[in-house]
Amino acid sequence: MTTVTRRILKGFDPAALIRARTLRKLTRSDLARIASVSLSALGNWEAGRGTPQVDTLARVAAALEVPMETLIPIPEKDRTLADLRNIAGITQPQLGKATGISTTAIGALERAEVRLAALEPTRIDALIQSLNTTRAGFERAYANAKNRPPGTPA
Repeated sequence: MTTVTRRILKGFDPAALIRARTLRKLTRSDLARIASVSLSALGNWEAGRGTPQVDTLARVAAALEVPMETLIPIPEKDRTLADLRNIAGITQPQLGKATGISTTAIGALERAEVRLAALEPTRIDALIQSLNTTRAGFERAYANAKNRPPGTPA
């Protein structure tokens, strides 16, 4: 039996979701249908009673024709590797598959428990490409995860 961890999607902005839906002149019902999500889940997200999984939010963003950054407005200077992955709209397993890195190693990298120097340059290049960032953006995001205060999630 496979279980899925339900984490809070850091940076998700319910008000941004409402604004984007309203600008597109979509009802909740329309957006739920177009994005293949439940109406109750969408209502809970908009009310701030929960957050979507990143791949589900990517479907919603696509239906709204907005970039993920609209719904996850984390300033570039503050982003961690996990934030870059979320803004790319992909899960850890999806990133692992795209880069040839295990999901466990992706998680450890996002928490900065793995030194960047330990990764092969081709893996770093694959991560940069998959996360749609630059080398400087990637290194800054890693440093943000590494330097976060104790007890703060990556």
